[in-house]
Amino acid sequence: MKRIVLWGLSTLTVLVLLLSYHTSTSSRVPLGSESSVVAQAGTGSSGSSGSDSGSSGSSSSSSKTVDGDAVQTQWGPVQVSVTVAGGEVTEVTVLQQPDGNGRDQQINSYALPILRQEALSAQSANIDMVSGATVTSQGYVSSLQSALDKAGI
Repeated sequence: MKRIVLWGLSTLTVLVLLLSYHTSTSSRVPLGSESSVVAQAGTGSSGSSGSDSGSSGSSSSSSKTVDGDAVQTQWGPVQVSVTVAGGEVTEVTVLQQPDGNGRDQQINSYALPILRQEALSAQSANIDMVSGATVTSQGYVSSLQSALDKAGI
């Protein structure tokens, strides 16, 4: 009889723990993550949607800004722009990013600053992917390579 009661309580405890477990796919976005995306990674997807233009105007004759191709991923387009001065990448800006839901915004607020820093450090598109943001990372690298090719680097 004691075994049956113990078994029943154990089963009930396991069920309660399983049902109360919150997965990481919840759509809750931490407070302030949207502003960090805008401040650190660019303007989101409000830029031109199919911009394949080579280069845009720049403030100095020795530096130029080049837009990469917009790369369509399963979660939305990714497009970056690079600023090159003296044969070196001085800035990488995100022009378009997936932003269809809170999860996209959460992932991008974490991944895009890391990808930007990796690109500036490597001075190429040969950068590591960000774990948990593989699709965005692949689109970022493709658009970055396109911009670097257009810039002649």
